Amino acid sequence: MKSLKIWVVAALLGVFSAGVQAAQPARTPLSAQDRADIARAEEYLNGVTTLKARFLQVSPNGSSVEGDAYLSRPGKLRLQYDPPSPLLVVADGSFLIVHDSQLGEPSYIPLGSTPAGILVRPGVKLDGGDVTVTRVTRLPGVVRISVVEADDPAAGEITLVFSDKPFALRQWQVKDAQHQVTTVSLYQAQSGLTLDGKLFEFKNPKFTAPALNTGN
Repeated sequence: MKSLKIWVVAALLGVFSAGVQAAQPARTPLSAQDRADIARAEEYLNGVTTLKARFLQVSPNGSSVEGDAYLSRPGKLRLQYDPPSPLLVVADGSFLIVHDSQLGEPSYIPLGSTPAGILVRPGVKLDGGDVTVTRVTRLPGVVRISVVEADDPAAGEITLVFSDKPFALRQWQVKDAQHQVTTVSLYQAQSGLTLDGKLFEFKNPKFTAPALNTGN
């Protein structure tokens, strides 16, 4: 299960093999069609308020886990892994929290420093600012947009995969500095639902509030 937690980090956190020197992804010159598809992706992501879906996560070694994904923009995300996985991932608006109930204390990572942050930030801009599009590829019915951090492009690459008609996010892939790829696919997606805000709250089950001194 410890290795499974590492896959979650690779898929969501963007903490890509610090200290590993890797080739910088080559940026393909963007065509007018590429820029139009980037604009479509930005408009779609900025138009999403809530989303609920099943997800399938596949690790670099081919192992897979499933669960339920919840998204509430801006800032909120929850990945509830199916049993027997002990994992829970929650973005509460400030942090991405990864909790493995078998290993102990949760990990808190600033949301803005993660790939998940791209999906839930208030104003999504895929090309410009802190992220840069390296290439846009099109297959029958599919548009793939690959993005790197502008100030550290060799650290890793995130590819967002959209269906063309209707245009919707179906998958994201994270390639780390060692070229290991973790894939998260969405299915049975529903958007515009009312989601309970408690889904995006995390309470450490091991935390016990101190007893109050009542003077008795």
